[in-house]
Amino acid sequence: MPLSEWNEKQVIELSRQHIGSAAILFTTPLCGTCKVAERMLEIVEATGIPHPVVKININFAPKLAHEWKVESVPCLVFVKNRSLLWKEYAMQSAGYLYERLKL
Repeated sequence: MPLSEWNEKQVIELSRQHIGSAAILFTTPLCGTCKVAERMLEIVEATGIPHPVVKININFAPKLAHEWKVESVPCLVFVKNRSLLWKEYAMQSAGYLYERLKL
């Protein structure tokens, strides 16, 4: 199932709530590497990880990109209880992403 695409307002709300944790993938529509990262995350999400995984077009999220210092795409940002915990730029494999996100 494809990742849900959210806008900046939705992601800001998600990151400000005490929802536990979430993974946000910053992408652009013409980025081939982003498509590969997105597909890997779709596979990981299908395993039933305990976090929502959403994507956002960095072109329409300048405030978040600046606030979280997103340097390039694809960039997977992991937030927990309103705090940025880590960023991942190298999506090595679906297995690697699963290990990062299963906790």
